[in-house]
Amino acid sequence: QVQLVESGGGLVQAGGSLRLSCAASGRTFSSYVMGWSRQAPGEEREFVAAISSGGGITTYADSVKGRFAISRDNAKSTLYLQMNSLKPEDTAVYYCVVGSTGYLTRRDPSASDSWGQGTQVTVSS
Repeated sequence: QVQLVESGGGLVQAGGSLRLSCAASGRTFSSYVMGWSRQAPGEEREFVAAISSGGGITTYADSVKGRFAISRDNAKSTLYLQMNSLKPEDTAVYYCVVGSTGYLTRRDPSASDSWGQGTQVTVSS
């Protein structure tokens, strides 16, 4: 079983930036697709970004493409999400995810094995 612990969320003004981190333990981090999903109040959980096990392939939701960047450090078993030009509609709880192949190739938020506890991101207008 993998343990995922997110950090880095907070309150930021529109146009600002945040960097989320996810520390993983318990499994071979470098073997797995990883990603980020988010859930706003009253909304379904949605795909945000995914990265292949080696870090060479990334995919993004259309709503964040060009503003967010996912990366990973396999030596540190850590996943990152750099979020720039934040908008109020980015407000949500962000979850670190261990994904299956479908999470990366189909951007399917249900194609996941494990989730962290989430970190709140709030963007004020």
